[in-house]
Amino acid sequence: MILGRTDSRGRLTFLLLVFVLFAGALVARLGWWQVARRDDLAGSAQRQIYLRTEVPALRGAIYDRSGTVVLADSVTRDRLIANPARLTPRDREALVKLLADRLGLDAAAADAVRQRLASDRTYVVAMRDLGRDDSGAIVNAAEAMGITGLSVESAQVRLYPQSGGGPLTSLAANLLGFVNREGSGQYGVEQYYQDLLAGSPTVVESDRDANGQPIEETQQIVRAGTKGSDLSLTIDAGLQLAVEQEVMAAWVADSARSVSAVVLDPYSGAILAEATYPSYDGNDYGAVAATDPGRFVDPIISEVYEPGSVFKMLTVVAGLETGTVTMATKFNDTGTLKLDNGRTKVDDADRKAMGVLRLEDAIAYSRNVVAAKVALGLAPTTKEASTILHDVWTRMGFGSKSGVDVAGDVSGIVRDPATRAWRQIDLANGAFGQGVAVTPLQLATAYSAMINGGTLVTPHVVGAIDGKPVAVSDRGRVLDPSLSPILTGLMNHVVSTVPFYRDRTLIPGYYVGGKTGTAQIWDSKASAWKARVFNFSFVGYAGRQVGSPDLVVSVLIKEGTPNVRRVGQIALPVMSFELFRRIATDALGIPGLLPELAPVEDPTGRVGD
Repeated sequence: MILGRTDSRGRLTFLLLVFVLFAGALVARLGWWQVARRDDLAGSAQRQIYLRTEVPALRGAIYDRSGTVVLADSVTRDRLIANPARLTPRDREALVKLLADRLGLDAAAADAVRQRLASDRTYVVAMRDLGRDDSGAIVNAAEAMGITGLSVESAQVRLYPQSGGGPLTSLAANLLGFVNREGSGQYGVEQYYQDLLAGSPTVVESDRDANGQPIEETQQIVRAGTKGSDLSLTIDAGLQLAVEQEVMAAWVADSARSVSAVVLDPYSGAILAEATYPSYDGNDYGAVAATDPGRFVDPIISEVYEPGSVFKMLTVVAGLETGTVTMATKFNDTGTLKLDNGRTKVDDADRKAMGVLRLEDAIAYSRNVVAAKVALGLAPTTKEASTILHDVWTRMGFGSKSGVDVAGDVSGIVRDPATRAWRQIDLANGAFGQGVAVTPLQLATAYSAMINGGTLVTPHVVGAIDGKPVAVSDRGRVLDPSLSPILTGLMNHVVSTVPFYRDRTLIPGYYVGGKTGTAQIWDSKASAWKARVFNFSFVGYAGRQVGSPDLVVSVLIKEGTPNVRRVGQIALPVMSFELFRRIATDALGIPGLLPELAPVEDPTGRVGD
């Protein structure tokens, strides 16, 4: 039997047709990719090797008011970049030894480098902050040893070259803040003026090699950057150093949590110095961040507290404005004052009655009962009187931000009686600075308004940008100018009348005034007053001519530990008003800090000063 043929011309023709169609589809698809999608494919390939780099501009410098003392500057330092994936264990150990020998690393630092290199990543920062000589020598030595995969990148490092008034601090650290490794300002002036100081980066495009590094021959600048602006502050470097030394000495003597002070020009709002201790070194902010980041916060601007009796001056303002009191108005200081139908009361610090006192003497001796009576007498009802006192507070800047050009400005806490009605005890407590929370800077600006003719200044620390003066607007007139001589005289009466103040506040040859405050501290965790520690404040002025203050100083000794503590007398080794005197004396002695006095013509026709 003969088998039939299995081949078929039709089948072969069909298979040929299938292959032709399949090949045609492949050719068409390939043509589509190569022609229609050519640009997309080329772009995709380019993106795999494309590198866009932003080169930060040189950050602007920060100077003191003279424009010559550098408070902050930037320098270029190199980073040594390693590709551990291309390093053998022997190469890594050899590199660690090379770095240790060249840079003088101790055992701990060398081990830290060793740990960074113990990685399979292709990009590791082996060392930072290298000088150009060191980085070049290290790369050349490594190449000679056969170690590959190293490169160098340049980066800016922020330096704070002036030493502060305490150990391990840089000058004006809390005021300036610092710049992190990403180039962003943190806290203080550095954060507030970040955009101006940083400038704009240069944008560079290039191809990159297998290690992700730019190929120099392909680099192209697509947008030129601009250098950061230089700032000249209003602070005086010499006075700043002196104030830092003063607050540190008081901190040690008073066993305080912190001590702060700010010196303000009461007419322009320029901050001439401001300091807190404990402080920190802006060059070593990383160590502070790891152990005590709370040091970065500036208590003068960013922390609030109950001010105590320094607020009695605000109560006097309310009484003078309503015409309910004068300096000669007499009050019976009973030592204790019952309120709210006997359910509450306020006491003088010594819980003793001083009898009938003129208002100016009651303020000098800081009588809580008299301050409460002044507040309660502002209007026929508690509601009306509360509204009047609250209005004085808000007009004087409490409960709103000061407008200072430093990061962290806070409003404080001022309870509005229109939102929740005050009882008599609330009004009485507010009259002597309890139940309200403020900053030392707010107190300085409020006292400035009392003595400068009623203008609420805007505190500021930047006086010029790239050498051009900065115009700062005040916040308007908040008091009748006729009140300033009365209030200035009252503050002088306070420090001149009471021997306890007078002996450690007055400055021979100068006109001085101010008001103290001592306040208990509420512990919210324990729901009780803190034992054995208090907040001590003083806000005052000093001037070269009677009735013409030159500067205002606000002082806060936070959680100071008294060495004398008995009913009616709580004293520190360095009292707040004594610290005021030291700082004011330092400021008055700084050459060129205060404006020249106008010549005074005497009756004989001679001209003198």
